[in-house]
Amino acid sequence: MATYDLEQQEQLDQFKHFWKQYGNLITWVLTLALGGYAAWTGYQFWQQKRAQAAGGLYEELDRAAGSGNTEKALQAFADLKKDYAGTTFAEQGALLAAKVAADHQNADQAKSALAWEVESGKNANLVAIARLRLAGMQMDAKAFADAEKTLSAEVPAEFKPLVDDRRGDILLAQGKKDDAVKAYQSAWQQMDASVDYRRFIEGKLTALGQSPAADQPKAAEHAASN
Repeated sequence: MATYDLEQQEQLDQFKHFWKQYGNLITWVLTLALGGYAAWTGYQFWQQKRAQAAGGLYEELDRAAGSGNTEKALQAFADLKKDYAGTTFAEQGALLAAKVAADHQNADQAKSALAWEVESGKNANLVAIARLRLAGMQMDAKAFADAEKTLSAEVPAEFKPLVDDRRGDILLAQGKKDDAVKAYQSAWQQMDASVDYRRFIEGKLTALGQSPAADQPKAAEHAASN
């Protein structure tokens, strides 16, 4: 029994020595780990609540848009920008608010919403859509330099044919027919043949006395050489 007590006392002394040497470090590591977990859990909860609130505002914007209440729709978008910038709902709200404003002949408000999305948006696809729409409105206002600048930024690959198509519209509006043809041809060549819009681009080229089909042999020859 005495031997057992001595062994137990020895183990206890070893533990005391170990804790004296490493106890503070272990305590801090555990505190940081538990604090980090609590912070992450709290952040997740905050994100969820924020998304729910942003979603509610977007629904309000959508209802106002559906009823044609431009003022209420734009106010809902203003609240989304102010309180929930960085959420997908705010970015989608920018596109919807711009459409509502444009439909009710408020071009300045529409361009402002689109410009906000272009400058502040994080979703590359939504930003690309905003660029295309904003460039179109700038073209309508004959702000051609601004429109070309809007289209100059990098966009996801699937939007590049649409950017070239819009650039062709802008060039044609300035009377730059040859440059417009090149932009349309680039758009037509990049766009998948299964996309219906490709035929619309082909119609633009045909109206300008050009046929994208004339470039097909060159493309086939290039593909064969590779």
